[in-house]
Amino acid sequence: MATFEPCDVRNQEQVRRLISVAEDRFGGLDYLVNNASAPVHFEAPLEHWQHTIETDLLGAMYGIRAAIDAFRRRGGGAVVNMTSISALPHGRTHAAPCYDAAKAGLLRLTTMLAWLAGSEKIRVNCLAPGWIATPQVQEYWQPLTPEERELRGAPSRLLTLDEVAGAVFRLASDESLAGRVMIWWSEDSPKLIPWGDRGYSESADVY
Repeated sequence: MATFEPCDVRNQEQVRRLISVAEDRFGGLDYLVNNASAPVHFEAPLEHWQHTIETDLLGAMYGIRAAIDAFRRRGGGAVVNMTSISALPHGRTHAAPCYDAAKAGLLRLTTMLAWLAGSEKIRVNCLAPGWIATPQVQEYWQPLTPEERELRGAPSRLLTLDEVAGAVFRLASDESLAGRVMIWWSEDSPKLIPWGDRGYSESADVY
């Protein structure tokens, strides 16, 4: 039976060791899911930034770099980066600038690595989900009335863990997807951002 391997993703050597252990234990590496995330400190939005950036962004970069070498030995593979819808919209009422900046960086890292699919058979995609029904989120969300949820920018439903797992599996297994971003607002259905989308179709002229 497989056992867990401890790893602090902020430590590049530990990440490399984790990938090596996975190769030895399972005979190779086919997929990497970058899902590590530091706690969000809404009460101190400009503090803890180093922990957040090192975990959410640099940790994923370390994982991708180590996985690329393993994928090359395997003849290809796939990465799914877990970002967030908070990397996309403007006007969040609950400020978490370090978290949002890290997730936005992870999104752009994904799209910039699309070229790996053609030259290395390594596909990098990312999922930007809304609110997920983890215990911590449920503890905050469930006591709120519909009016309070609307006031605080909370959705009327949460994404289930099975829904998120299904989306990750689609991004990892669909060989037609590379450098793509799937967004899934909690109250909507999953959608792929069109390739080459500028992201500011509703911008206004200033002159």
